[in-house]
Amino acid sequence: MDVPPGSPARPVRVLVIDDSALVRALMTELLGADPGIEVVGSAADPYIARDKIRRLSPDVLTLDVEMPRMDGLTFLRNLMRLRPMPVVMVSTLTEAGAQVTLDALALGAVDFVAKPKLDVARSLAGYDGLLAEKIRHAARARVARIAAPPAAVDYDGPLGYRTTERLLAVGASAGGTEAIRDLLSRMPADAPATVIAQHIPAAFSGPFAERLDRHSRMTVVEARDDQPLLAGHAYVAPGGRHLRVVRSGARWHCRLGDDEPVRRHRPSVDVLFESVAAHAGGNACAVLLTGMGDDGARGLLALRRAGACTFAQDEASSVVWGMPGAAVALGAVGAVLPLQELAHRMLAAAADGRPGIADRRTCARIR
Repeated sequence: MDVPPGSPARPVRVLVIDDSALVRALMTELLGADPGIEVVGSAADPYIARDKIRRLSPDVLTLDVEMPRMDGLTFLRNLMRLRPMPVVMVSTLTEAGAQVTLDALALGAVDFVAKPKLDVARSLAGYDGLLAEKIRHAARARVARIAAPPAAVDYDGPLGYRTTERLLAVGASAGGTEAIRDLLSRMPADAPATVIAQHIPAAFSGPFAERLDRHSRMTVVEARDDQPLLAGHAYVAPGGRHLRVVRSGARWHCRLGDDEPVRRHRPSVDVLFESVAAHAGGNACAVLLTGMGDDGARGLLALRRAGACTFAQDEASSVVWGMPGAAVALGAVGAVLPLQELAHRMLAAAADGRPGIADRRTCARIR
C-alpha cells in the first residue's frame, strides 16, 4: 500500500532546482532540518532536473524561474504537459518576478515562496518554517495537466445589480490566483461590488489585479484607502496591508490598515470577512476558495451568523482544501460547490432580494 507523502512513515521527497549553488545549498539545509521532508537531490538547470526527476521520483519540486539553457516557465510548461507534479516557485519579490510567478501559477504551479536573501541573515527568520509548510501542503495538492484558461461565461440569471445594497467577498490562498480568475471570468459587467483578500506579497497584488482585469467583464483594481465600492468593480487587497469594508453614508468604502498580521497573514481573509459581517451583514455573499491553513474560516462564520450567504469551494476542485475545509468544520458554510458553479450561485443569492434571505432560500445547508 502506498504511504502518502508527509505521513509519519513517509517524508516528502523534494528536488531543489536553482542555478545558484548557494541557494541550492541553503534550501537543502533548511528543508533537510525538517524531519518530515527529505531533499533527494538538487539540479542547476532543467536538463539536469529532468533526468533526476526520472531517477529520484520526488514528490515536490522547488523551481527558480531564471536559469540557464531553459527558463523555468518553459520547463514548467513541459512538465505539466508530460508529467504533472507539485511545484513551488522560488520568486523574487519584484514586479517582474510577480509577472513571471503569476504565469507559473497559471501553468499549474501550486504556490510560491520568496527567494532567500543570502546576504541578510535576518531575512531568513521564519523562512525555514514557511518554506517547509508550503512544501508539505504542495505534496498533498491536486495537480493536473495544463488546461485552457476559462473563457468568460455568460451569466443567464437576472441582471440589474447596480445598487449599493449588495456586496460579494472572496478569500483565498494557495491556488487562489487562478481560482479567483475563474470566478471573476464568470461574473457579468454589472455584478455587485466585490472585495478580495488573496495571500500575496506587496509587489504581486498590483500585477495580479491587472491580470484579473484582463480576464473579467468587471473592472478589477488594487484597493485604495477610502475608495468607494461600486457595482461592476472588484477590489484586491494590496499585499502587506489589511483590507476592511466600512460604511460611510449610503456607500461602503475600502479601509486599508497596516496593523499586525492575523494568523501570520496581511492581508488576512478573517479581517476582511469580519468587517463585511459587521458593516454589510445579510446584504453580503461570501466565498472561501482554495488555500492552506484556516484563515477566513472564523470570518466566514461571523458572516453566516450575520445573515450572509456563505459558500466554500469543494475539495475536488481545490488545489489545497485547507481554508475551505476549516470553514466547513466550523459550520460556517451554507453550500460547498465546485469552482465553476460558485459565481452563478453567488449571483443568484445576491439577486434574491431582501437582506439575509439568500442563506435560507439559495444555500443548501451542510449536513
